[in-house]
Amino acid sequence: MALKFFHLFSIIFLIFIDFSSDGHAKRDMPSDKIASPFDFLNHLKGCHKGNKTKGINQLKYYLQEFGYLDHSQTHVNNDDFDDALEYALKTYQQNYHIKPTGELDAKTVSKMISPRCGVADIVNGTNSMQPRKKRHDSSPSSSSIHTVSHYTFFPGNPRWPPSRTHLTYGFSPSTPTNARAPVSRAFQTWASATHFTFSLLRNYRNPDLVIGFHRGNHGDGAPFDGPEGTLAHASAPTDGRFHYDADERWSVGPVANAFDLETIAVHEIGHLLGLGHSSVEEAIMYPAISLGETKNLHADDIQGIRALYNV
Repeated sequence: MALKFFHLFSIIFLIFIDFSSDGHAKRDMPSDKIASPFDFLNHLKGCHKGNKTKGINQLKYYLQEFGYLDHSQTHVNNDDFDDALEYALKTYQQNYHIKPTGELDAKTVSKMISPRCGVADIVNGTNSMQPRKKRHDSSPSSSSIHTVSHYTFFPGNPRWPPSRTHLTYGFSPSTPTNARAPVSRAFQTWASATHFTFSLLRNYRNPDLVIGFHRGNHGDGAPFDGPEGTLAHASAPTDGRFHYDADERWSVGPVANAFDLETIAVHEIGHLLGLGHSSVEEAIMYPAISLGETKNLHADDIQGIRALYNV
């Protein structure tokens, strides 16, 4: 009798342990899947001119945020897929080397939902992702041209004055301690490829460049949107502001479900120095990036910064 009771108790105990372990794992293991603020685009896949699908207004807001639409072109509050939206979508597709059909096809949606820099691709009507061209030769009579680079600048080519080749940077109190070394390495990456030098002001007294982590609406007119949307943004010279989205999963080095702090810093410092976005996917100034991806300076980036400063 005692043996039967012990056997029954053992079975119940093992079932309890198994159930408890499973329940604990489900509570403590976070899912790698995070809802992106751009996920609404999946619902609109296949939309084209003439459609009035609910949510098209969100597509308009997306394209407006990154410079492809403005208030004077279309009514962003309605769900009409109009001529202006089709043109904006074709321009986006051209910038990202997608067949410019004007339809929100699967390839376009896949690119648009990618996490990206918050700096617009088109600023004040200037498309920062169209390739720069020059003549095959220097002869004034030559009309033959070819694409030589894809780097771009902000409208008006803002840059640091010739006397400002040494720039200081500082971290706002919101910056996590483990983010500081990757950002410092990113500055040294640019120093090795340019005529600039950089130094950290540890007392945070009026540096030329300020790095900080922020959430949502943080007072600069470009609110962050939560995980896996816009990751960071930076201003053109000589404003000097560089903001990370604190709601992202950040890592030091490549981690499958996070974004590399140093890679994003190299990109945003490019903006601080005056570079716009590049349509070369391998370039650091390409606007989009994937979880776990790491990148460094590309020939297009180096050519761009040297062309901007004529060095």
